[in-house]
Amino acid sequence: MNHAPDNSIDSPLSAPIPWSRSWYEVQKKLLGETACRQLGLYVIPSDLVLSIVIPFFNEEQTLEAVVDKVAAIPIKKEIILVNDGSTDRSSEIAKDLALRFINDPLNQIHNYAHKSNFGKGAALRTGFAVTTGDIVIIQDADLEYDPSEYPRLIQPIVEQKADVVFGSRFLGDRAHRVLYFWHSMGNRLLTTLSNLFNNLNLTDMETCYKVFRREVIEDIGPQLKSLRFGIEPEITARIARRKYRVFEIAISYSGRTYAEGKKIGWRDGFVAIWCIMRYGLFD
Repeated sequence: MNHAPDNSIDSPLSAPIPWSRSWYEVQKKLLGETACRQLGLYVIPSDLVLSIVIPFFNEEQTLEAVVDKVAAIPIKKEIILVNDGSTDRSSEIAKDLALRFINDPLNQIHNYAHKSNFGKGAALRTGFAVTTGDIVIIQDADLEYDPSEYPRLIQPIVEQKADVVFGSRFLGDRAHRVLYFWHSMGNRLLTTLSNLFNNLNLTDMETCYKVFRREVIEDIGPQLKSLRFGIEPEITARIARRKYRVFEIAISYSGRTYAEGKKIGWRDGFVAIWCIMRYGLFD
């Protein structure tokens, strides 16, 4: 992925667009180049397009808020909503959102739907197949992950240092809601097992925030088979087998309880273990 830096000059009557060349020059003048590097301030090419794949099933309480947060990021985006057989008002909300953003130059919303609930993996496979952006991001339709962290997540790819970026809930000091001990232990166990089979040193394999160069999705997307939450270890194994450059970035996390709509359960943990072994040993 090669993009020319954004050298455009913003109107003197308006504030510089965040992440543009003129915005960065202001930050560099105020803070210095070293401080900008430490704070993750850099130039995002003006012609870069993000594809955000948002699978959802019965998320009428949070879907609109999540899309609004994604749309607020000042980067060109295609937002791909995949309705995985919802039976609540999620489908209507998705259609309304597409109409609301129809003339927005930064946000193009595309709706896709499954007639039945097949699972997160199936919804992601549908979304991956229609992406056209330079960088592809997975976004859950709840409010557990914060889209404002996109610029940090894509930086290693924009700077051509990484092919894939994982957003880690367990790396660094980003804020996260304190919830279930055994759920956290399960995540760490699955990550450790995945690392053993894939020869990686990830801290959070089960994270939602996985970010890819478009070429990576074109490579592994057609090979994906998992229908439910086994998609996470399958993606990880296929990335590791192809020896893509993987980075991790610390992210914040506001987990929700099962009463608030969390869907993953202990049965999915056993499926994940099977997928780790299956795709860690065979392509």
